[in-house]
Amino acid sequence: MPKNNQGQPRHSKRWLIMTAVFIATFMTSVEVTIVTTALPSIISELHGLAYQSWIMSAYLLTTAITTPIYGKLADTIGRKKVFLWGVIMFTLGSLFSGLATNIYMLIAMRALQGIGSGAVLPLTFTIIADNYSFEERARVLAFNNTAWGLSALIGPALGGFLVDALSWHWVFFVNVPLGVIVAVLIWGSYHEKLRATERLVIDWQGISYLAITMVGILLAVQSLDSNLVVTGVLAVVAAISLILLVRTEKRVANPLISPKLFRNPSFSIQISTTAMLSGILMAYQIYFPIWLQSIYRMPATMAGLVVSSSSIMWLIAAFFVGAVISRFVPKYVAMGVAILLVIFYTILVFAGRDFPSWMFYLIAAVNGGTIGIIISMNTILSQHFVDESMIGSATSLLTLGQSLGQTIMTGVFGAVLNLMIATHRGNLPLAEINRSISSNQAGATANKAAVDTVILHGMHGVFAVVIGLLVAVFIVNLVDPNKKVVR
Repeated sequence: MPKNNQGQPRHSKRWLIMTAVFIATFMTSVEVTIVTTALPSIISELHGLAYQSWIMSAYLLTTAITTPIYGKLADTIGRKKVFLWGVIMFTLGSLFSGLATNIYMLIAMRALQGIGSGAVLPLTFTIIADNYSFEERARVLAFNNTAWGLSALIGPALGGFLVDALSWHWVFFVNVPLGVIVAVLIWGSYHEKLRATERLVIDWQGISYLAITMVGILLAVQSLDSNLVVTGVLAVVAAISLILLVRTEKRVANPLISPKLFRNPSFSIQISTTAMLSGILMAYQIYFPIWLQSIYRMPATMAGLVVSSSSIMWLIAAFFVGAVISRFVPKYVAMGVAILLVIFYTILVFAGRDFPSWMFYLIAAVNGGTIGIIISMNTILSQHFVDESMIGSATSLLTLGQSLGQTIMTGVFGAVLNLMIATHRGNLPLAEINRSISSNQAGATANKAAVDTVILHGMHGVFAVVIGLLVAVFIVNLVDPNKKVVR
């Protein structure tokens, strides 16, 4: 029987394991798109407008905090136990979110979902690494990435159908049978031979400092555009906690995040690149539809297709990752992509009201194709650059980087948009600008040109930040010491 990288025999029923991994990936990724569609109905029925941001933030927060913890546990007690725990917690969180009778219960159950997601998301990649060789992983990851594409394509439509035909509760209930199927498949088909390890020692200090750091960062981002004093205090708390976390991990015998992971600078570069590119994803996925609806008065459905073009190209590009890795030096691929995207976003920064709408679909497609290749490449390389005994921890850190990049940059982009609008709106009422953001509202016809100009200033500010991120991606990869094709 063929063996994996850890010397363990590969299971003959890998197709069953991959089926479970595929469903788990779809289940956790569709959660974001499907819940976003149902948010207006949820807020209205539960009278939760004041707490609406926490419906998403509670999920992201617990996912971010638990991801590296599960990575460490997976390397110590095995993938199967941790993965099953995550699937069960996610499924229970989905069930009780659907049963929520008030906003507070919903937020708590969304946090429970995140506790499960923190295990499921990174371990799907780890299980692939355990069962497929380095040469095979690009192909298998390309197949698994189709689950992300499917979720982006059908999630909004499915969420809208469930809300209209049944109720918002069903956007959570729909994941329950999927979770049961994943748990049964993994329980029956995934058999791993655990390595002999020392007694498990929980790094409670590391966990505490990590939690404080993550909570501080995410709360600081949440308050970025409303209270800068609170943001500053939270940022200082997060920074101090991060310093204490680094010191603790260097000192303890069994650290939560092993400093050994960062001995290879190329590993750190994969994490940093993924975090920044994940943040860029949020820029065009959120603000392209807003631009198209507010300036061009394009219907929401048509504007939403701009994200679909990105998802389709991401899926297609994923099948070329193996060829790219086997032929090109990773740093040069990332640097080339950064230069290409800088050109497109520079055009956007200077775009006016008559900028052709079809260009948004083209730029989104280029983003999906290029960033899809780089992030898939980052995943494979981050596993390759560390010791086999730490693949779970490495993959969890990559997933944490993605979550933090998306969460932090979403807050930053929102703050920049608000700041630019406040700076340029002059005597225009903010309520009038708010009305004009949606294609469903006619806005104030007499002031449409002025309102469009203000909104354009906001968009230009957002995409100027994206250019800054792309420059950072270029510089980070420029200093990557690896100048050879990775084999």
